[in-house]
Amino acid sequence: MINKKYSESLEDYLEAIYIYGGVHVKSIDLAKHLDVSRASVNKAINILKEKGLVDKALYGDISLTEKGLEISKDVMWKHNVLKRFFVEILDVEPKRANKEACGVEHSISSETTVKLEKLIDKLQTEE
Repeated sequence: MINKKYSESLEDYLEAIYIYGGVHVKSIDLAKHLDVSRASVNKAINILKEKGLVDKALYGDISLTEKGLEISKDVMWKHNVLKRFFVEILDVEPKRANKEACGVEHSISSETTVKLEKLIDKLQTEE
């Protein structure tokens, strides 16, 4: 579990790179996925590169470093637990649950996510 906090925006980029496989990801795919400009992608990728979270050759594809992969997996785990809770326990429509999980995943701690995951499992075994 990751303790270091990055901005929501940077976590969104890491999550998007992970969704696209984590290696050989194209800037244009990130721009489309996140609905941002290529310039915004380049700026964010440069910050992620400075932080040691991604590798990118000049005009090349983007890949997560080991550290970037660890953080992106943590963000995705939080997202998936939240979405699961919203859909399976609260009966929220999946598209809305996905969007709302995106907002909450950045502020929920790993410790709280573990507790939430245990609660989901407990409630489902009681049914």
